[in-house]
Amino acid sequence: MLPNSISEMTSAAQSNRSAVIVGASLSGLMCGIALAREGVQITIVERADAAPRNGAALQVDSGETDYSAAAKSLRKLASGGLRSVEAWSSVQLRLRHAAQISNRIEIRYNTRVESIHQNKDAAWVVTESGEKISADFLIGADGHRSRVRKHMSKNHQHASFAGYMIWVAILDEKDIPEEFRPAAGASISMPDGIGDFLLGSVIAGADGSTEVGKRRLSWAWYDNTRNGLLRDLGCVGRNVVQHSLNASDIPVQTLKELELQAEQRWPQLWLAATLHSIRSRNLTGIPISEYVPGKLSEGRIALVGDAAHVMTPLTAMGFNASLQDAAALADCAADAMYKNNPVQILEAYESKRLKTVRRLVQSGQPFSRSFGR
Repeated sequence: MLPNSISEMTSAAQSNRSAVIVGASLSGLMCGIALAREGVQITIVERADAAPRNGAALQVDSGETDYSAAAKSLRKLASGGLRSVEAWSSVQLRLRHAAQISNRIEIRYNTRVESIHQNKDAAWVVTESGEKISADFLIGADGHRSRVRKHMSKNHQHASFAGYMIWVAILDEKDIPEEFRPAAGASISMPDGIGDFLLGSVIAGADGSTEVGKRRLSWAWYDNTRNGLLRDLGCVGRNVVQHSLNASDIPVQTLKELELQAEQRWPQLWLAATLHSIRSRNLTGIPISEYVPGKLSEGRIALVGDAAHVMTPLTAMGFNASLQDAAALADCAADAMYKNNPVQILEAYESKRLKTVRRLVQSGQPFSRSFGR
């Protein structure tokens, strides 16, 4: 507790402020941690339970251009401050631990938000059980299908389906034959397929080991041929992504097709990796969506992460953009010019981030327009 207590020392005026954050995924946790270190009392509400979540790999930048102490601190939590490819689940565990030891952060799992409100004095959510949770300001960090965004941007509520999906998986290196395991120091490869392609990464093991045989392999297969399947299974409706295609819901015929296609497309080691994931049903299909924001705040409510902006994973900037959102918000909260005015804090945050995140999303759209169907 001592390091966090020191970093969270602040003025009495700052410590009286409070925020409700909707969503306890990576962007919500980073916002909570960064704001708490500026003296803001945080309540994070999350509709899911506290069980650890799995996800794909993500790119964490080195932060060479970080000028913000908040950004540097968050990047150190995520990857030790190094440029690296990390497992989503590993980053989440590190951030969750940092949030849980903070005396300014309360995380409330199994708490589904029913409605969102604000007036001139406060912002609040009403939960499914009828409880009202109020604060000085409210942050939507609830992902690409954000409920907070729907409340705040009624004329631009939904991220649009980009016309393709990615199949993603993470497996232990020991799950493939020893002869195909990559050498020490191997990192990222990108083999072309037949009108599609794969991004493969060698990442640390769950225990952090980078020793050969104890690492993990992450792959993402970009696929624009199964939009009909996504619509048939309800993953996409009215050009809006509804949910991912979980392993248990992938039709057997689709698995057989993927196995055959992998054998025709990928070189070793990625052939062994993809085949193991397909045959063991250890993969997820993620329909890709995009959202270019028109605004990031309205009164006492603001958006961060995928609730604010959704970009193709090919940009490798999704996590880093979310980190910069959290850092910018914390920097605005720390600015003496705004500290007693939550509306001005959020307006300043929007001014810092809106043009940048719009440009990031738009930078990936030429690819989506050419690859999507």
